[in-house]
Amino acid sequence: INRIGHYISVIILKALGYMCIHPDDPPISLFGLPRVVKDVEDLEYIFSAGPDINNGLTLCTGSFGAINNDLIEIAERYSDRIHFAHLRNVTKQEDGSFYEAEHLEGDVDIIGVISILIIEEKWREKIGRVDINIPLRPDHGHLLLDDQQKECLPGYSLIGRLKGLAELRGIIRTIEYMGVDSAA
Repeated sequence: INRIGHYISVIILKALGYMCIHPDDPPISLFGLPRVVKDVEDLEYIFSAGPDINNGLTLCTGSFGAINNDLIEIAERYSDRIHFAHLRNVTKQEDGSFYEAEHLEGDVDIIGVISILIIEEKWREKIGRVDINIPLRPDHGHLLLDDQQKECLPGYSLIGRLKGLAELRGIIRTIEYMGVDSAA
């Protein structure tokens, strides 16, 4: 992690654009290799290495949601640094393992996270930031219907991800309709 701190402090902050570091997936050590971004402590290190707002985060609800992180706290605490969101859900097991869940099922409070993202977008607009919108995508989809006969990368099925996108858009529209805008 020391190398990434040096990279951020020297190189990234001289570049034009946004860095959106993605948490490790999975957030557990594989074959003894250390993880770089798995929790708040790692995010604090990375953001202190480059305090500029352009040094940001891809909020992956699956990666951060797979261990004992408070995903709502992470989304609230770093909302101004979220430049992209991968929205997926996982179900945690007692032994620390996890598996992919439907977007509206599982242990991740996906509605709470989306509410925070919408509030942040309204805040960005109010204060005049140019990066008002936080792009998002449904991350990982189950194999449904025709997807089961196609060769595709695991988690990146067409119909399963479209189903996830429809569910996420439904959440967004409902939140907007209900008027969640406490930051505006």
